[in-house]
Amino acid sequence: MIFLREITLGKTSKKSFPFNLPTIQNLDSLTFGSEVTFLVGENGSGKSTLIEAIALGAKLVGVGSENLEDDESLFPSKKLSKELKFIFSQRPLRGLFFRAEDCFGFTKRIKSEMRELEAFEKDFSEKLSGYGKELAVGTVRGQRVALEQKYGKNPHAKSHGETFLDLFQKRVVSKGLYLLDEPETPLSPLRQLALLSLLKEMISKGCQFIIATHSPILMAFPKARIYCFGENEIRESSYEKVEHVSLTKAFLENPESFLSKL
Repeated sequence: MIFLREITLGKTSKKSFPFNLPTIQNLDSLTFGSEVTFLVGENGSGKSTLIEAIALGAKLVGVGSENLEDDESLFPSKKLSKELKFIFSQRPLRGLFFRAEDCFGFTKRIKSEMRELEAFEKDFSEKLSGYGKELAVGTVRGQRVALEQKYGKNPHAKSHGETFLDLFQKRVVSKGLYLLDEPETPLSPLRQLALLSLLKEMISKGCQFIIATHSPILMAFPKARIYCFGENEIRESSYEKVEHVSLTKAFLENPESFLSKL
């Protein structure tokens, strides 16, 4: 299902970042006509800034260790989000904003909560008695066990790629809007294919995804809409015409030719 149909940006006199980026200066509107939309471009082109602004404007929850509204790194994106207008077919009841680096902040937070609950459990056992003790200890123990069952006793024990995919599976639920910023960062090519499989599964359950990426593997998702962030504008592109795709294909077909020119 497509929840977010379009974003528009009116004219503004603001000149500070990110309004000084050519792609943002020349942005009038962006439509999301597919359940999966990719934002593609070089670092610094504005794709991550825009997806952050969309996440803030759509009031999505961040998967990281702090709330999006309190994340100082998102302050420029927050300024942009206030200038955007959002057109929804209907507001999603569920949604998340994933950044690869936030996954590890999230597991750190979960581990901290487990230790805190364990400390409370020990403290209540030593200082309380009777029914009050049973109630307090049972409550915090139940919360700790629930976290362990969902994320494992040691969330840090898995590789970065395993952590990301595991967190994706546990936090992405049906009928939601999900924004992902460069999810391929911790993923091997094989795990990127696993992510494609998960995207397909969740789309069948009524989800919409907007993804900023450099990965030709992810961009190949069937019927996805691709927007390329160039030097001056954002334009829709077919998969074959995306520079990341054509360059990767050319290199793999003849790596010696590229390496000889280094």
